[in-house]
Amino acid sequence: MSAAVGIEQAAAGERPKVKRRRRRWFSWTVAVLLAVWAVVRIGGWEQGSFPTQLMTVTPWGAGLAALTALVSLLRRNRWAALVAALACVAMVAVVVPRAIPAEQPAAKGPALRVLSVNLFGRGEAKTVVDYIRRNDVEVFSAPELTYAEAERLDAAGLKQLLPYRVLQAEADITGSGIYSKYPVTELPDLFTPIGHNMPAAAVTLPGGGRVEVVAVHPNPPLGRKEAEWTAALRALPPPSPSVVRVLAGDFNASLDHREFRDLLGRGYVDAAEQVGAGLTPTWPNFRPMPPLISIDHVVADRRVAVNRVDFLDVPRTDHRGVFAELRLP
Repeated sequence: MSAAVGIEQAAAGERPKVKRRRRRWFSWTVAVLLAVWAVVRIGGWEQGSFPTQLMTVTPWGAGLAALTALVSLLRRNRWAALVAALACVAMVAVVVPRAIPAEQPAAKGPALRVLSVNLFGRGEAKTVVDYIRRNDVEVFSAPELTYAEAERLDAAGLKQLLPYRVLQAEADITGSGIYSKYPVTELPDLFTPIGHNMPAAAVTLPGGGRVEVVAVHPNPPLGRKEAEWTAALRALPPPSPSVVRVLAGDFNASLDHREFRDLLGRGYVDAAEQVGAGLTPTWPNFRPMPPLISIDHVVADRRVAVNRVDFLDVPRTDHRGVFAELRLP
């Protein structure tokens, strides 16, 4: 009997040790994975669908790393806490700057007010048109534009506000369009779109200047479409010294994607990042669930100054709209 009691006591004493070892291994595993995540993000080494999608939530990864460091420290797993803390610092270092307004170029040209809304084929037309009217929007990029949605927008008054347009609407959400207050000329040979329809147009401003606009909407980097998404971003037209270009739409990409940063590196700026709003998420905008990631953008020639950026909630679409007031060079 005494031997049996001794065995039971030994087993009971061993169980807490096993639980502690399991907790330590779990903390170590999470900390190491977070460290790998941070290294891949800093190096821009994401490849394949899952790593590419993971980069989108890097701002949330920084919070997870901070929580992991705290929990590991409370469990006295100091090395795991250190690894997680270093991962957190690395992620914060690349995330926080987009919340700080950047220095603007001394642009002295006319203002251009641009709105982009992924309409999801059914976004509430009245909300969009009322916003365009209140903010005197001059160019509207409309990814996921269906024939029916185009009719609803005009019925709500868009035809009177933005009478010039280059539309490539479809029966489904592969359509897109560009609406303008000023005359437009379609640019079918500016680049080769990959993914959804991505019309391009030259907008002739009242003073005679021109701005080239692209309604951007590549397919998301899901599964085998990741290679197509990469090719689509690389195919977008670079800036030109002879004309100002604005790319506006649903890029299915964030500032934590190497391909999107490479696009900016060609000579563009992200409007939201320029004014310190680069961390504002735009998708998925399902109420009561708030948006989590920032994949909708207004991207402009780096010679352009950004005066203001605003975000618009539109019922019946899963994206927030992005408005940017630009000052042209």
